[in-house]
Amino acid sequence: MADFASLRPPCFPFDQDGSRLVGRAAEQSIIDGLFRTAVVRGAALMLTGEAGIGKSALLDAAALRAAEAGFGVLRVGGSQFEQNVAFSALNQILRPLADRIDMLPMRQAETLRSVQGMSEGPPTELPAIANAVQDLLVRTAAERGPLALLVDDAAWLDRPSTVVLAGVARTGRSEPIALLVASRTGDESFLNGTRIPRYEVRPLDDASADELVADRFPAMAARVRRRLVSEAGGNPLALLELPVPLSDAQRQERGTLPAALSLTERLEEVFSSRVAALPEATRRLLLLAVLDGSGELHVLQRALGGREALVDLEPAERNGVIRVDARTGRLAFRHPLTRSAVMGMSTFTERQRGHRALAEHLPNGTERRARHLADAVVGPDEDVAALLQEAAYRTLRRGDAVGALTTLLRASELSASRTAQASRLAEAACLGANITGDLRNVRALLDGGDLADPAYVDSLAAATAAASHLLNGEGDVETAHRLLVGALATHGRLSVGDGTILHEALHTLLLMCFFSGRPELWRSFDDALARQSAAADPLLPVVRGAFGDPAYAASSVLDALDAHIAGLHQETDPTHVVRTAISAAYVDRLPGCRSALWHVVEDGRDGGAVTLAIQSLFLLSNDAWTSGQWDDLKKLTDEGLDWCATYDYRLLAWSGHFLKGLLAAARGDAASASRTADRLVSWGNPRGLGALRAYATHIRALSALGRADFAAAHRLLSDAVPPGGLPPHMPHALWLLLDFAEAAAHVDRHREAAAHVAAARRTDLPKISPRLAMVMDAAEAMATGDVVAHELFERAIATPGAERWPFDWARICLAYGERLRRARAGGAARVHLGAALGTFDRLGAVPWSVRAANELRASGVTVAARGPEEGPSSPLTPQERQVAWLAATGLSNKQIAEQLFLSPRTVAAHLRGVFRKVGVTSRAGLRDALTGR
Repeated sequence: MADFASLRPPCFPFDQDGSRLVGRAAEQSIIDGLFRTAVVRGAALMLTGEAGIGKSALLDAAALRAAEAGFGVLRVGGSQFEQNVAFSALNQILRPLADRIDMLPMRQAETLRSVQGMSEGPPTELPAIANAVQDLLVRTAAERGPLALLVDDAAWLDRPSTVVLAGVARTGRSEPIALLVASRTGDESFLNGTRIPRYEVRPLDDASADELVADRFPAMAARVRRRLVSEAGGNPLALLELPVPLSDAQRQERGTLPAALSLTERLEEVFSSRVAALPEATRRLLLLAVLDGSGELHVLQRALGGREALVDLEPAERNGVIRVDARTGRLAFRHPLTRSAVMGMSTFTERQRGHRALAEHLPNGTERRARHLADAVVGPDEDVAALLQEAAYRTLRRGDAVGALTTLLRASELSASRTAQASRLAEAACLGANITGDLRNVRALLDGGDLADPAYVDSLAAATAAASHLLNGEGDVETAHRLLVGALATHGRLSVGDGTILHEALHTLLLMCFFSGRPELWRSFDDALARQSAAADPLLPVVRGAFGDPAYAASSVLDALDAHIAGLHQETDPTHVVRTAISAAYVDRLPGCRSALWHVVEDGRDGGAVTLAIQSLFLLSNDAWTSGQWDDLKKLTDEGLDWCATYDYRLLAWSGHFLKGLLAAARGDAASASRTADRLVSWGNPRGLGALRAYATHIRALSALGRADFAAAHRLLSDAVPPGGLPPHMPHALWLLLDFAEAAAHVDRHREAAAHVAAARRTDLPKISPRLAMVMDAAEAMATGDVVAHELFERAIATPGAERWPFDWARICLAYGERLRRARAGGAARVHLGAALGTFDRLGAVPWSVRAANELRASGVTVAARGPEEGPSSPLTPQERQVAWLAATGLSNKQIAEQLFLSPRTVAAHLRGVFRKVGVTSRAGLRDALTGR
């Protein structure tokens, strides 16, 4: 095992003058504080500032100070020319830790060897790589002491490496790891979304700038020094580099500076002149180093055919253009402007030759080789396009959907035929629609493919992309379904090699069937799945059963689903994570998916697959609804809806609107709930989206139940779910079971309720989950007589783990308390009504709190006022409040009497008292009067 010395920083000059930092005492104090904090609990900081302000010098100084404090130091530098090479930055971390990789579990060790190119195993997905790196850093810190991870030029890191570092920034705060990042002000970086504290490195003040120049150039005339300090604006790089092109004799004789140019232009001129002065062989070698980007000397040796070629680096090292560390076998450019100067002075032909030389000595099948070849060719090259296409799908399987899309687009540009180009554009459109996000670009890709080869519209990838665009954008389920079913039928039986596009096609078709709410569409899906069973995603039958028709098909796939969920902690494909969670939604298994879904969300926040992140947010919102985390639900849906608006996902957005509408209904915001339900219907009905109608019914029925308008709730639910039956392919009926039973029982439709429960009992619902078993018992209790009902209520309330579903549980307690109070079992009723009231209050379910409070008052308990209609000055009695509330919703005296077990004459008497006390003369003004009170 390598010892900690291998993590020491290289002995390079670390400050502006080679010995000390001038004018940076405040910054160094902040960095020292970062290291002190990190020893205890981990810490992170991002340094920002303009080019040349001294960020890299501060990182070099930090490396030495960290080493003196006992930290192991790991350095990472972004490279503009390696930004599209996956894991190029991450390998800079792994190299000095290579000997420690073996201490990881076998699967994680194999993952990191694959990233290093030392293993020929299958591609590993990004979340698994991130977990393995984090585990490696934590284990290294635990064994050898704290770590300092120093990152320069963060904006030029490749995206997969940045996602890993973002994970370290988020999770490393509990470990002795210091993360210090430098990035130019205004540059976009995926680390920007990690909420790392920032510190802007400011220009040097005039006194410090004068001290720095006087120390470095003691012979410079005071007049010239003052001009330099004035024009450099406190930029240390300008202060040190602008005088260098002049010899000492020139400076002393002429006492001048280079001709007046902008600061940036003068710095570029300085670095370009320094590179131009080098021998041609040295410049050629530097160009290879820039194009490679890794800094590995052995790569340059292979490209040039031997070790002796490296002697040509000596002039560059002597002139301070590069720094070579013989211990690590790496070179580093002194400043990013040096790399830019090398590239700017090269010709296109020279760059071509360089890419070709690098590619020839890289292993076949590697992404790096494919990318170098792509940069070496001029015009179409089908062989290189095919290599890039393969690299794109390896990148996709690692979880970097954005990188895969970018690579596919480059492959389409190099395609040798219009058909091949169109095919690759169609695949890019398919990935863009279903995985990466931004539907705005999908149409352009489809149009581009059509222009390249009009025949491409027959491809499965194009049909899938177009269907997904129609479904997610316009919600045109009919056209999308017809298009995709036709494409699947036309292409007959596909091979396993066609897997990715086939999987996307079938999953897209499944979502169409779900959103349509039409059982007949599922037959086309089943036919397509049967034809493609050999090549189809093994998860598809699970999604089909647990999500498509849980009442009748879930029981046969639950074991497989549970196995998938159990493996999510190791699952690295975000697409698989999301589709597993979709399968879990209606069968109450989302809690097992939470951690994996959060990984997908974080990846989306870091610039990854937006579509999957949106779906993950709404699935987490779904889980928050059933688990009673309602404040979290609002935050999650708001974020998901913002993304939907940005990327034009109109259909997906309705899932978020539905959950917000449900929350509004439960908390008594009847106006918002009603508006949401109306919008769901007005958008969904013309498009034949039955799922949206079911969402609207759920919102309206829950709102009606909260205000005790049981007749309205029964009417809504009877239209959606035929009494006495549980329709196949209507998964949302599982969420309406308790609502229907409660509404039917309160309007004296016990036979309907009993028939509905009996139909549900004939399925395997009680075996699917403890929550569904609890709901089934409660629904049957509401539909049956008192003796059996008591046993069922008691069993439902005592369901193990019932606290995991607080709203459902509290509703059952309320229903049982109501039944007990009417049976004159006041003592027992008060126990359950009190439990219900406490839970409703915690959730903020105001109308349900009002119902529970009214029942408690009727049982003889004094309860504080709840809800706007129960202000402390209200003169209404508890019975009058109940009657007034129901009358305000539009119920007749007879309906109110049936619900409250009173006579119509008694209801009329109560209403006369209500009218007199609140100052109205009719029902029309009753609701406004109550709300105002």
